[in-house]
Amino acid sequence: MAGLEVATLTLTLLEVALVGAGAQGTTHRNPDYLVQESWSPEPYSHPELYSPPPPESGEEGEQEPRPPGPRPPKKPTKPRRGPRREKLAPETPPSDCPPLGLESLKVTDFQLHASTTKRYGLGAHRGRLNIQAGVNENDFYDGAWCAGRNDLHQWIEVDARRLTRFTGVITQGRNSLWLSDWVTSYKVMVSNDSHTWVTVKSESGDMIFEGNSEKEVPVLNRLPTPMVARYIRVNPRSWFDNGSICLRMEILGCPLPDPNNYYHRRNEMTTTDDLDFKHHNYKEMRQLMKVVNEMCPNVTRIYNIGKSQQGLKLYAVELSDHPGEHEVGEPEFHYMAGAHGNEVLGRELLLLLVQFLCREYLAGNARIVWLLEETRVHILPSLNPDGYEKASEGGSELGGWSLGRWTQDGIDINNNFPDLNTLLWEAEGRPQGPRKVPNHHLAIPEWFLSENATVAVETRAVISWMEKIPFVLGGNLQGGELVVAYPFDMVRSPWKTQEATPTPDDHVFRWLAYAYASTHRLMTDARRRVCHTEDFQKEDGTINGASWHTVAGSLNDFSYLHTNCFELSIYMGCDKFPHESELPEEWENNRESLIVFMEQVHRGIKGMVRDTHGRGIPGAIISVEGINHDVRTASDGDYWRLLNPGEYVVTARAEGFTSATRNCMVGYDMGATRCDFTLAKTNLARIREIMQKFGKQPLSLPARRSKLRGRRRRQRG
Repeated sequence: MAGLEVATLTLTLLEVALVGAGAQGTTHRNPDYLVQESWSPEPYSHPELYSPPPPESGEEGEQEPRPPGPRPPKKPTKPRRGPRREKLAPETPPSDCPPLGLESLKVTDFQLHASTTKRYGLGAHRGRLNIQAGVNENDFYDGAWCAGRNDLHQWIEVDARRLTRFTGVITQGRNSLWLSDWVTSYKVMVSNDSHTWVTVKSESGDMIFEGNSEKEVPVLNRLPTPMVARYIRVNPRSWFDNGSICLRMEILGCPLPDPNNYYHRRNEMTTTDDLDFKHHNYKEMRQLMKVVNEMCPNVTRIYNIGKSQQGLKLYAVELSDHPGEHEVGEPEFHYMAGAHGNEVLGRELLLLLVQFLCREYLAGNARIVWLLEETRVHILPSLNPDGYEKASEGGSELGGWSLGRWTQDGIDINNNFPDLNTLLWEAEGRPQGPRKVPNHHLAIPEWFLSENATVAVETRAVISWMEKIPFVLGGNLQGGELVVAYPFDMVRSPWKTQEATPTPDDHVFRWLAYAYASTHRLMTDARRRVCHTEDFQKEDGTINGASWHTVAGSLNDFSYLHTNCFELSIYMGCDKFPHESELPEEWENNRESLIVFMEQVHRGIKGMVRDTHGRGIPGAIISVEGINHDVRTASDGDYWRLLNPGEYVVTARAEGFTSATRNCMVGYDMGATRCDFTLAKTNLARIREIMQKFGKQPLSLPARRSKLRGRRRRQRG
């Protein structure tokens, strides 16, 4: 009868818990009782979440015990009004649990429920921390959960799908350009079955937590004592006078071990890479780079490209078998992150990538060894360290959507480059006669170079870096979405805000974007939920930047029109600043993509352009028939031209040399096709060379003819 005694004891404990909960389960005893939905039997429940112990032999007919009730705090010590709210705080201390994942989408839409909603676009599935509304705030993509009625019976609920130790709640108001809606106070309740609820209490009764005073700054309230349950519910008690009950939230909670929970085991993500999975401040980032350099001194080099407005050095790590020098015929690649200081995931993934490449090179990983021996890789983890320092003050959950985005001067680096698109398109629109409009290496306007121009020092440092090193391919890592964007980023029609605006190399950019997206664990998953308002699945996790939203002076467009580098923006995830507990999973999501994208620098053609004496010709122009965009050779005469598989007619030309044309075939196998050119000097160039050698200047042929005609006329007269 041991099983019967266990069942009896469990039921007795449950009755005690219900008595301790007061009248929470009885409507007529508590006027503030929260009205349940008519379909309150939870349709998404998983029977395996509560697996009672198997009955002993002979007791199969006995009734199974119900799951234990939620555990109320043993010694509530806080006053009724609740703890002091915290707007800005460092990363949640060790005593706190990490976020469940409303912002990062680890919590699915099916786990969110609410008492009522105004409309679908304001449903419980939109009550996620930092979620952004669409421009029109329409019926599908609005900026919060909003209750259908403004009364004390409204609630929003999260099903953790397993017993969880809840420690805190973070709330925001509604993201809206036009409306002001937020909750100013609320209760917190927990349950194990979504029917019987226990309210978090203080010494004097139900605890009322102080909410928001405006709609964007997140506010954290820690529970006075952690509560163990499966469900957690927020019940608004007051709201902004001129607004409605609307909120976005995140829940802090630690899932308890449950080997019988099939749902958790199936979705658990682990990594086997022994890397430093944490957020690094500026000093720690510099120290980590130093450690990697000491581990791999023969293939790494640390340097800086300049300083931030606050004087912090912009450090980069170079990985190559000959660090510090450009090897003829070896392409240059770069990753950069942190142009927006609050988009931290890219910064940490690049620090993980540096560690990974070093370790795998030392371990003899053939793929990584080949990559570093055949490529010069540059990694710049933090382009806006000033912004990061500001964002890190709020921590991973309390920084909001924009704290630290801009530089110390308030400049958005990503859109701070010269607008060369307008110069190109205006030139193409003017009648030029026989002179062809340049389609590459467009000069930076004089006004941009002046000291009075509104240009961040970080922007100038990047421009100098990209002009100094002949980059072939690059990726700038950003956050807040999950997509790869390729140029152009600016629409050609001045009256439009969205319009597909492809480059002459659109087919190549699509290849590059899909190379990253298709190897990411989630980007091309048609079942995944959109981050905010945009569904990028119709193009398999990629998008032309201008068809998304127009941006003048973007890094991608500038790189394409001013240098040889093909640059793409890689948006790493919905959560700009994920909790460090999520870094291992994000690394697994992106590791293969980061490597595959680097390997794409070896697509297309490469070679040397030499004169008849075998010397490299710098600045020679490489043109591909049918593509109105050229590239130029580097200082040693070597070049790289990214192309998709196919056969191409390629021409090399340089001032003072005769042009040369040849057919070049690009295959599907990894490795660029070698396509060299030898150019002979023109007759005029040879004459000039001879005259200069002997200290004489060649005469202009038209002027010489005019002089001869004048001499003949005088002789006749």
